[in-house]
Amino acid sequence: MLTVYGTKICPDCIACEASFKKYGIGYRFVNIFASMPKMKAFIQLRDTNPVFDHLKAVHDLGIPACVKEDGTVFTDWEGYLRKQGFEPIWPAEADEAMEKIKQEKAAAGAACGVGQQGC
Repeated sequence: MLTVYGTKICPDCIACEASFKKYGIGYRFVNIFASMPKMKAFIQLRDTNPVFDHLKAVHDLGIPACVKEDGTVFTDWEGYLRKQGFEPIWPAEADEAMEKIKQEKAAAGAACGVGQQGC
């Protein structure tokens, strides 16, 4: 079973979770916004795993982050699905989350990326 670190407001996290559900891929979703211990667990993973080095360099948060039972970490959930013969889906909820982010960015100058990049 995979562990997926993400949030319920991240468009990619929403699409990842919907795709995993559709194809019956076993996973446990850890909403990193639900509690400080969950956020700290993700930050520790992000700060200590080289998979995130490039993402941090481009100011990307790195979610959804998937961890296999053997501890292998990956963030390319779409590639993971394709390797198994599945096509990722992008549900309406992901579009709605993306639109909300765009509206917030326009209203407040915020962006998806930590360095004010993205979306």
